[in-house]
Amino acid sequence: MATVGKTKLDSGWLAARSTEVDLTGTQLTTTHPPSKGPNSPWIDAEVPGTVLGTLVKNKVVPDPFYGLENETIIDIADSGREYYTFWFFTTFQSKLSGSQHLDLNFRAINYSAEVYLNGHKKVLPKGMFRRHSLDVTDIVHSEGGQNLLAVIVHPPDHPGRIPPKGGQGGDHEIGKDVATQYVEGWDWIAPIRDRNTGIWDEVSFYVTGPVKIVDPHLVSTFHDNYKRVYLHTTTELVNRSAWVAECSLNIQVTTELEGNMCLVEHLQTRHLSIPAGSRVQYTFPQLFFYKPNLWWPNGMGKQSLYNVVITIEVKGYGESDSWRQLFGFRKIESHIDKATGGRLFKVNGQPIFIRGGNWILSDGLLRLSKKRYSTDIKFHADMNFNMIRCWGGGLAERPEFYYYCDLYGLLVWQEFWITGDVDGRGVPVSNPDGPLDHDLFMLCARDTVKLLRNHPSLALWVGGNEQIPPEGINTALKKDLILHPLFYNELNEDGKSATGLSVEMKDPSQYLDGTRIYIKGSLWDGFANGKGGFTDGPYEIQYPEAFFKTDYYKYGFNPEVGSVGMPVAATIRATMPPEGWTIPLFRKVSGGYIEEVPNPIWDYHKYIPYSKPGKVHDQIQLYGSPKDLDDFCLKAQLVNYIQYKALLEGWTSQMWSKYTGVLIWKTQNPWTGLRGQFYDHLLEQTAGFYGCRSAAEPVHVQLNLATFFLEIVNTTSEELSNVAIEASVWDLEGTCPYYKTFEKLSVPSKKTVSIVEMKYPKSKNPKPVYFLLLKLYYMSDNRILSRNFYWLHLSGGDYKLLESYKKKKIPLKITSEIFIKGSTYEVHMYVKNKSKKPESQTLTLANNFTSMQSDNDFDSSSLESTCEKPNESEAVGLVHKLFRRFSKEQDGFKVTEMNMNGSEEGVAFFLHFSVHASVTQHKEGEDTRILPVHYSDNYFSLVPGEGLPVKLTFEVPPGVTPRVTLQGWNYPGAHNVH
Repeated sequence: MATVGKTKLDSGWLAARSTEVDLTGTQLTTTHPPSKGPNSPWIDAEVPGTVLGTLVKNKVVPDPFYGLENETIIDIADSGREYYTFWFFTTFQSKLSGSQHLDLNFRAINYSAEVYLNGHKKVLPKGMFRRHSLDVTDIVHSEGGQNLLAVIVHPPDHPGRIPPKGGQGGDHEIGKDVATQYVEGWDWIAPIRDRNTGIWDEVSFYVTGPVKIVDPHLVSTFHDNYKRVYLHTTTELVNRSAWVAECSLNIQVTTELEGNMCLVEHLQTRHLSIPAGSRVQYTFPQLFFYKPNLWWPNGMGKQSLYNVVITIEVKGYGESDSWRQLFGFRKIESHIDKATGGRLFKVNGQPIFIRGGNWILSDGLLRLSKKRYSTDIKFHADMNFNMIRCWGGGLAERPEFYYYCDLYGLLVWQEFWITGDVDGRGVPVSNPDGPLDHDLFMLCARDTVKLLRNHPSLALWVGGNEQIPPEGINTALKKDLILHPLFYNELNEDGKSATGLSVEMKDPSQYLDGTRIYIKGSLWDGFANGKGGFTDGPYEIQYPEAFFKTDYYKYGFNPEVGSVGMPVAATIRATMPPEGWTIPLFRKVSGGYIEEVPNPIWDYHKYIPYSKPGKVHDQIQLYGSPKDLDDFCLKAQLVNYIQYKALLEGWTSQMWSKYTGVLIWKTQNPWTGLRGQFYDHLLEQTAGFYGCRSAAEPVHVQLNLATFFLEIVNTTSEELSNVAIEASVWDLEGTCPYYKTFEKLSVPSKKTVSIVEMKYPKSKNPKPVYFLLLKLYYMSDNRILSRNFYWLHLSGGDYKLLESYKKKKIPLKITSEIFIKGSTYEVHMYVKNKSKKPESQTLTLANNFTSMQSDNDFDSSSLESTCEKPNESEAVGLVHKLFRRFSKEQDGFKVTEMNMNGSEEGVAFFLHFSVHASVTQHKEGEDTRILPVHYSDNYFSLVPGEGLPVKLTFEVPPGVTPRVTLQGWNYPGAHNVH
């Protein structure tokens, strides 16, 4: 008897172009199974994945994300659909008892397919976003024999053609299908040549007994100010036997305690009879919880999750099926805020100021993995974001994506597959009626809702990007996604919701969803101008102070505002040939502006310049003309940091008075693009990542760049009292000409409060370039709530004086503490600026933070450390570059302290860590970085006497010895210390 449950089919696949295979599906799965060989068309396949991903994996075509290689790959518009129609083949074994059933499941394919199993044919109908489940019990070899499986996958019906000038969604033909719409290219990505054809999501077989559990729906309702909570559960049950099944249906809810212990909160059993061959819906009696642990978004509290397990046992058989889901008790509400006109979200009754980003997908070739999703979502949480918008031209994201959003507290705005440029706008004007098959769209939409609805992170459904779905689809979505009365703020006297649709007071778990709002489009109902006007954006470089001005953006919630995103130089070298390492030409145009002219490879990778002639002067040139790629990318990181920190601080400065939220366009690129990103496709963060991380702290001290007033932001539900601000100005000579503290401050919850003007620029003889360090701390014990560092110039000035500041040799001291657990390294660094600190001022230089960012992916508590804390009496040293080699010793950790001597005083500016593989000979362009790395902070600066703890976490490939480097503006050279 086979074990009940799922077995993934994610390895051992072969693939071949259909026109190169002379055999039928029946022959492939009976008498002529394929094999690789010198003259065979069959190659190792990427499943889950796409045809193009398989071709890249086997080096049949070059990497389309490298340089201009995408231009050498034939586009489906020129090759015809048959060229990207592929066979996929694998084998598996199964052993079933007489009462067991086996389903072959495809969680998604693009776009249609025929399945052959042991000579038998099954058809998978069209649609990229739908699950397929085939009962193959009578087809599989149930005695443990080998099953032969072949699938021929056809591309979308309307793959379209790419116009000479590109454009948003190519010629828009892809919009006629229920598929991703970015694949014909956009202003941030080149065309995907196969249009993502393939078995792009999980394939598995699933064994059950006579009765199968299908798509349970979990809903929690709240009463008495969240003290009483009820869990509602409805599931479908399918009896596939020829007799009445006498069943015991069980639901168990547990919560995890410390020490891998679980507490059973509820265990309920119900007995029922299911007629032969029938499909029934069953609703459990509601389960009562008193004061459960609630699920909160990132920055508002813990992400408490309960494990819900539903099992069904059949008399005379035993356990027939089992289903489990991590579930969070939380209530999400939203309404249009009267004060701002923006949509205001509440979680568990608490308003949440939305600071997040737009998301397309993880990888343009759909090389999706749980490991990469884990990194992606943790990066968003590390930036202190609380929402991700899944843009309508991309994916209905996968359960693995939502799993990590649940764990890390990222609310998700999920759009359906409509976007304006492909559905009614664009050049030429696209088809306004959306996909040709509206019924297919709705089938995919309903199935997507069932796939995702139990995730606490899922916050709202939106019909489309900058467009409303066609009337028939929009009406159907409104009806299907109507709120249950318990989740609607108000009902009209006639018992209708604001949508005009009647509501029924049945159990909420019997709704398709019933708990989340549906908004018809991203520019409607509290987003942008709320009426569909094209009022999101802008998408280019801005003056930092512009974000703080009251006339910058008119509306309460901006769903898309974008800017630059140049990666570090190592990424350019790793993703482009040497001709792509040339920096832009800086051409003077009218009005004293400079136009950047990028090289053709940067242009192909959608580089967005750091200037906007006529509006914004070049922000890289503020630091002086860059000399080479390294200099350009380093200066770009300075701008990235300032740009995105100012964007979020500007929005937060007007929290609730003008704004309810903002989503940045966009957080990352699903390919090696050069715009709008906080980390690149190789998973290296830009400095903008850390500008966001600082600005989006739950409690934050900041400088209003328009008014020069100091502000305190408190997005938490607790009032701050007896806190103080320490403001210190540091010049390029290492002195502190301005030092003030503002004490005994109080800040109400959910408020931004303007405290006092920072008057240094108005003082006598202010320095043209200076540093400002702000710290918000508790007066009782100097514990720091927020630390914020700025580099500033006087009005009308620039940062060119920083060029000579590179020659400063600032003494730093570094202590490292290394833990090794398997292939995972956790490195605790402590970096201190040993410059002489001012003796006449009481500075909070120790940086005793109130709490550290939690790190869920490494447990160092079980590892014993012999590291001593930094000793203030140790000799001072000079850091040119820290080049630490780690070796796996018996206890798995190594402790190092290093001093780098320097004789000059001053701020250690723009320090940043990176991790590399140790290599004996380094070739030009060779990428030695180990990625990804999670940093508790990076691109930081230290004033004299100040020390900062930084934690690094990363995995090391087998056989690789890592080294950590520390570089900074003050010493950008390659001086190595072993």
